[in-house]
This record gives sequence, C-alpha cells and structure tokens, in this order.
Amino acid sequence: MTTPTIAMQPVDSSQIAEIGHDPKTNTLAIRFRSKKTAPGSLYHYDNVDAEAFQAFAGAESIGSHFYKHIKPHPDRFPYKKVDEAGATP
Repeated sequence: MTTPTIAMQPVDSSQIAEIGHDPKTNTLAIRFRSKKTAPGSLYHYDNVDAEAFQAFAGAESIGSHFYKHIKPHPDRFPYKKVDEAGATP
C-alpha cells in the first residue's frame, strides 16, 4: 500500500507542528515538533474518519486531545513513521 500525500496545516501546539487528513483513506498525518529547529518526524495514523479528525483539529488543546484519544489506542489507530525528523516530506 502506498503512503498517501496529505496536505498539512500548521497548528498552535507545543508538541505538534502540523496536522493533515486524507478522508479517502481515513489517514491522520501528524508532524511533531523537534527540539531542534528542523521539523520533527511525520507519522500517519489509520482509521481516523472525518468526524474524528474534526474533533481533533477543533480541540481546545490539540496535543491533549492526541495524547488522550489517539495515542493510547494503537489497536484502533495503528500508526507508522513516514519520515524522520528533519527529512523533507
């Protein structure tokens, strides 16, 4: 299966730099912040439908929402690292 190219949007979060969503594949893309000036690693999370993405993107704290509702559920939202910190997408 090929990795979808997902348009990213910057977000105001101390942990997450950018997010994006592909409704065709229900894939959530998250680029985390790096401790350096380079971009952090990019991950794709499966099974995130448009409704779940809207709840995530519209959350008061995107980082808190991610760490409460997505990250603790790898069986529901399996993920893979798409590229390393500092790599160009």
